[in-house]
Amino acid sequence: MVKFHEAEVRRFRNVFVCRKCKSKVKAPNMKIIQGKVSCRRCGGKAFKAVRKK
Repeated sequence: MVKFHEAEVRRFRNVFVCRKCKSKVKAPNMKIIQGKVSCRRCGGKAFKAVRKK
């Protein structure tokens, strides 16, 4: 299968996963680093970048 740069950007840019409940959140990098974003589901502030497969 061919990988398109535009599709990768759309799927993986600014997408983070909550470390507690594993839900996805789309937010800017700087807000995640500053801790201004909280999870909608559990209220946690610990995130990791979504993994590319």
